[in-house]
Amino acid sequence: MAAIREPWGLSVLGAGSVSAEPRLAHVDLAVDLLAPTPKEAFAGAGAAVARLRDVLREHGVPDSDVSGSRLQLTSQHTGYGAERTFLGYGCVATYTVRTAALDRLELLIDDAVTAGANRVDAVRFEVEDKPAMRDEARRRAVAAARRKAEVYAEACGVRLGPVIHIQDVDPESRVGHGHSRGAGGDRDLDGALSPGSVRVDAAVLLGFSLLP
Repeated sequence: MAAIREPWGLSVLGAGSVSAEPRLAHVDLAVDLLAPTPKEAFAGAGAAVARLRDVLREHGVPDSDVSGSRLQLTSQHTGYGAERTFLGYGCVATYTVRTAALDRLELLIDDAVTAGANRVDAVRFEVEDKPAMRDEARRRAVAAARRKAEVYAEACGVRLGPVIHIQDVDPESRVGHGHSRGAGGDRDLDGALSPGSVRVDAAVLLGFSLLP
């Protein structure tokens, strides 16, 4: 049977979450091609990058909302040892595109792929003021912890004293405190690129003193 080594009061965990409709999308794209020579690899990738830039401008995405990398060239092989075979030179350029036109996001991605961005690494939906959502989630976590503490105190015939300990808790670690991990947002895409909702979680461990 477990024993409380240092009884001092009441410790409770509270969790809170806030959901909001996303307003922005970040799309990770890459031009990734293979050619027999470095010159051909650079030329092919450069042409694809130019087409991609034109497509993004046609969709109203300013250059300031496109963060990219320099062209990276590497030798590509397959197999190991004596069976190792040279395939050619791979040239990769990666880009992250930020857009608020969520209603045209599928068309933008389709046009970008047609232009030469032959890799779509990720699509992330975001809200405009995530810090404010996190603050509200923390307030809800504190309120949940206090409600829980009041129930325990009432059931034990004591009163809650002041808060004497506050500990921020990683929401992803709540499973260790007997809580299931919450999913972030609506993942039921129903066959389409739907943003669903963005959810921000928070958790807190509060310690209360107890009064008779």
